[in-house]
Amino acid sequence: MSDGSEPRDATAAADPRAARVSDDSEPRDSAVAAEANIPGIDRARDDLGLRPSTTTNGPPAGASATDTDRTSGVAIGSAEPETRRSRRSRSASLTPNPTHEDDTMTASTEAADLFRRATGREPAGVWSAPGRVNLIGEHTDYNDGFVLPFAISQRTAAAAALRDDRVIRVTSTFSDEAVEASIDELESLFPTPEGTTPAVAEWAAYPLGVAWALRQAVAADGAPSEAFERGLDIVFASDVPVGAGLSSSAALEGAAAGALNDLWSTGLDAKQLARIGRRAENEAVGAPTGVMDQMASMLGADDNALFIDCRTLDANLVPLGAAEAGLEVLVIDTLVKHAHSTGGYRDRRDACERGAAALGAEALRDVAVDDLARAAELLDDVTFRRVRHIVTENQRVLDTVRTLREHGARAIGELLLSSHASMRDDFEISVPELDTAVEAAMAAGAVGARMTGGGFGGAAIALVDAAAIARVTTAVERAFAEAGFTAPRIFTVAPAAGAHRDA
Repeated sequence: MSDGSEPRDATAAADPRAARVSDDSEPRDSAVAAEANIPGIDRARDDLGLRPSTTTNGPPAGASATDTDRTSGVAIGSAEPETRRSRRSRSASLTPNPTHEDDTMTASTEAADLFRRATGREPAGVWSAPGRVNLIGEHTDYNDGFVLPFAISQRTAAAAALRDDRVIRVTSTFSDEAVEASIDELESLFPTPEGTTPAVAEWAAYPLGVAWALRQAVAADGAPSEAFERGLDIVFASDVPVGAGLSSSAALEGAAAGALNDLWSTGLDAKQLARIGRRAENEAVGAPTGVMDQMASMLGADDNALFIDCRTLDANLVPLGAAEAGLEVLVIDTLVKHAHSTGGYRDRRDACERGAAALGAEALRDVAVDDLARAAELLDDVTFRRVRHIVTENQRVLDTVRTLREHGARAIGELLLSSHASMRDDFEISVPELDTAVEAAMAAGAVGARMTGGGFGGAAIALVDAAAIARVTTAVERAFAEAGFTAPRIFTVAPAAGAHRDA
């Protein structure tokens, strides 16, 4: 991390190509792309024609859709030790699925198969939600800003059915124990007090937290149906890598929300379920994240990124056009695990809130690039650099949307690099493995690259010519080996459909 002693440029983060990516050290303003000089954030949004979509709420999350092909076999995570008030079934240990290693098995079929073996009955349905890649717009969501993620084909599935009692029992392929709690216990289990761990195993706090948040959201209107007072068996399977910055948590929340919404007949739409997922993550799990991940998972669409205004939750589909341009998105999972419930994420959020308060703004969304000179005078060095990242990153999101629409995917490379430099130098959330991934990909000919996700580990993405995937992959693997890092997991992703009912 930087020691904060370098001279401060009020309008631009460090050059993303400086020293490590190439020898080009020409200074430039990373806040504004050459394609656009936008005078104000909200005016820019209007200029881009980004109005609320008439379909952004989407159908209730249980609406049927054609599922996509997926690669199976990657677990979300391991179970946590038993903690206060958690209850484990004495017969919860499950025989390993003999077909678990079959790469043709999807998360949906795996969840349904495990449901039958765990309960001895058929599921009432299977619901799934995807992970996501954030193309650009990091840590802007909880600052009421702009993001541009897309859902991916890797998904988490939930096979579920109502019970005749009031117990919610969750089981998964990524834990050898089930966790159960009665509906009546949810109010004592959640919220999780700040600075403590959840009262149940952390993986189970996500779906149980969704149940708690959903029940609170509809309680004011009374029980929507008799089913609302019944418990459920829910079994999860996933092929979204955990800790890779691909939002395995939002996929878990989205799958749970879809199942609960349908089986309890609450009738909530996709945006409402996204808010419920965020509340579960914030208050049940204790991770101070924004709403981007849940929105992308619930509202994603094939071949499109999703431009989200995180203040209003207006969402617009933006064609990515990578395939048309002969490009693919390469994910480089460093296998350095991160956890949003730990201190680094909270420290960054606190700094953003301090900066907004000092500048008299409701949120950093309301601070323009032109305000950074004043911010440099008012704020300490660390807080200023945190603020500068958010302000310039919001601008980069707008510039990327405009550039995609006017010039296509090949023109956004410099914006991706600028974003990475800002996260590395101003927000200080990169790690050596992520920097190595970006540098090696660029040296091997990538169009652009950046870390993606909350940082402190996880994955980088690179926009790469389809014909160069093997070359870039080999170059990154070689760079990791030379640095003494664990070999990365590298794979391609493409924009895919959001949450839906599979069966």
